[in-house]
Amino acid sequence: MKLATFNINGIKARIEALPRWLEAAKPDAVALQEIKSVDENFPREIFEDMGYRVETHGQKGFNGVAILSRLPLEDVTRGLPGDDSDEQARWIEATVIGDGAVRLCGLYLPNGNPAPGPKYDYKLAWMARMEARVAALLETEEPLVIAGDYNVIPQPEDAANPKAWAEDALFLPATRAAFRRIVNLGLTDAFRAQNPGPGQYSFWDYQAGAWEKNNGIRIDHLLLSPQAADLLRDCRIDREVRGEERPSDHVPVWIDLAA
Repeated sequence: MKLATFNINGIKARIEALPRWLEAAKPDAVALQEIKSVDENFPREIFEDMGYRVETHGQKGFNGVAILSRLPLEDVTRGLPGDDSDEQARWIEATVIGDGAVRLCGLYLPNGNPAPGPKYDYKLAWMARMEARVAALLETEEPLVIAGDYNVIPQPEDAANPKAWAEDALFLPATRAAFRRIVNLGLTDAFRAQNPGPGQYSFWDYQAGAWEKNNGIRIDHLLLSPQAADLLRDCRIDREVRGEERPSDHVPVWIDLAA
């Protein structure tokens, strides 16, 4: 089972790039972030014609997450539990049915800038809610994949220039500590399990020639429960997508599971 995460930075802007990547990569299911569309305006027919079931949790002009799947989906739920007043569309879950069943969570974790401030407070509170949800999901002891744009640079080797991010919400000590608390529930960073070492990124800013200079960061992650980690065969970043026409500033990251 090939599962992926891809922050597309607007479905309208990526209406050609996303189908092109799907046709080339052929993931069984992909968690999308920043669709920037309400549910009824998402161009689902394009992807349904490609054989994908489409489940969205949209928001006008901002945020928004989705799951596209060529495999059956069950028990689709939307929204991160823990705050009924939270109107931001950042979390979606579904069970993907292949040879086995995998619970796939797609997330778009808050950026948090400027920090300190209310946006950073929201980021940390959201991460605490996520920690609670992941802990509950782990109790099922079923394969679990938590995929998305985490807006977290876990370690210095995950940035080409760590000093440039020292005061950024993506790299502040409190952010990284919150991320570690989630990982320490018993999760595996799929990419690092397969690809140790620096210089491997999933995001390059549009400004200052970041892509050409490989001045990137790794913030798109797939975290696996022990049951999913046992099935892991590979994890890769589709880096070349960033160099294509009208790219997102993120690229897809995918895993191959024996499921």
